[in-house]
Amino acid sequence: MKETMHEEVVVKIKKINPGFDDIDLPSYATGGSAGMDIRAAVNDDVIIKPGEIVLIPTNLSVEIPLGYEIQVRPRSGLAIKNGIGILNSPGTIDADYRGEIKIIMFNFGKENFVVSRGDRIAQIILSRVYIAKLIQTENLNDSQRGEGGFGHTGKG
Repeated sequence: MKETMHEEVVVKIKKINPGFDDIDLPSYATGGSAGMDIRAAVNDDVIIKPGEIVLIPTNLSVEIPLGYEIQVRPRSGLAIKNGIGILNSPGTIDADYRGEIKIIMFNFGKENFVVSRGDRIAQIILSRVYIAKLIQTENLNDSQRGEGGFGHTGKG
């Protein structure tokens, strides 16, 4: 692994089908990267037409430690260059999920987008999870914003 200042947490990862052994595991591009690039495990090119949603397999399953989740997020380069996004973003992979990680891709662009074997299609980020203890009450403390909703604080 590249030199990093981040705390390391062990996450077990399994390749489901040995037919995709040539596809790299998720990895950090630099020592300062927050997300690991995750790759498409497809045999044939997948064409995502404008306005289309496609579920792309990764051939990976994980064992995430309790107290953590993995978030699935779009890659900024795919977004700006091709209009490709990830639906349900950020997606959450729970610590007790053991199925295959699949990426829900959407083509917001105007051109077909091709996903090929081994392409970097999303990024995954390990995040700490805090459990909320909800306490029902009749009163909440006042705040500067109060009940102001969408766009309440103005432009910029």
